[in-house]
Parts: sequence; structure tokens; C-alpha cells
Amino acid sequence: MIRVTLCAFLAFAALPATAQHMHHGSGGPSETGQSAFAALSEIVQILSQDPRTDWSKVNIQALRDHLVDMDLVTTQATVRSQTEGRLVEFTISGTGNVAAAVRRMVLAHSPMLEMASGWAVAAEPSPDGAIMRITVETDQERARVQGLGFFGVMTIGAHHQAHHMQIALGKDPHH
Repeated sequence: MIRVTLCAFLAFAALPATAQHMHHGSGGPSETGQSAFAALSEIVQILSQDPRTDWSKVNIQALRDHLVDMDLVTTQATVRSQTEGRLVEFTISGTGNVAAAVRRMVLAHSPMLEMASGWAVAAEPSPDGAIMRITVETDQERARVQGLGFFGVMTIGAHHQAHHMQIALGKDPHH
């Protein structure tokens, strides 16, 4: 009983110091919550601070839809990979909304991945998603692609933030 009381006392004693540090040190929480909401919040803040923003063209719903696709692919798609020589093939699949999100994401990202990596990247739709084929020049590059896997290669290229801004501004960065 004494141990429980001591632990409770120490925990509560630390709260005012923690609260004071947050209030004075960092100005309070900075994370806006769930990652898609945080991405939307960041874009809205940037657009709101830019007096040149043409609000008649802004489409935050389109950005939200893209973020939903990203989430569906990342959390619900199934990936099977196979390697033959210096070719790595990813078969990405799902059902319903997941399959549609896979097609949109893989087909749109492949050209950007090719530009960012220097690899030969081809993608095609499949009935339940898409197939991505990456051909590399060296065994070391093949090992990198295999180590990263599909989800890792999808993160390559610092285009995501600019891509999200284009979508929010009502532009179609995929065409």
C-alpha cells in the first residue's frame, strides 16, 4: 500500500512541472492529431497565410480523398513480391476501395519513383490492384529494392508535400 501511494504521489507531483514546461517551453501541443488531419491542417494553414491563394480553385476534399487512398494502400493492401535477376515485381492487391486506391496510387507514383531513383519502373492495373515492376542496374540496387519492399519504395522522392499542395490547389499532378 505504501508503494502504491508513493507511486501515485510521484506521478501527481510530476504533473505540474510537466504542465508548466509544456505551457512555457513549447507553447502547448503542436500535433494536430491523426496524420491525415495533420496533413490537411498544414496545407490549410499554408494556403491561409498566402495572400495569393485563389480560393475558387482550392479543393481540400480532393486532398482528403488522396490521403484516404494513401491510408488504404498502406494499412490494408496485400503485397506479394518476386525477384528474377535484377527485376523486382510487386503485386499489390485488395478488394473494393482498397483495390481502387492501389491502382490510383501505384500508377500515379511509378513515374515519380522512376525519376527520383533512376530505376526503370513500370506499373499496370490488375483486376484487384496493380503490378509494379522495378528493374535495377546492380545487385546492390536490387537488394535495396528488396529491403525497402513496396511500402518503402513508395516513400522515395521528396515530392509528396508538393504533390499534396498541387492537389489542394485543384491541380491534377498525375497528368
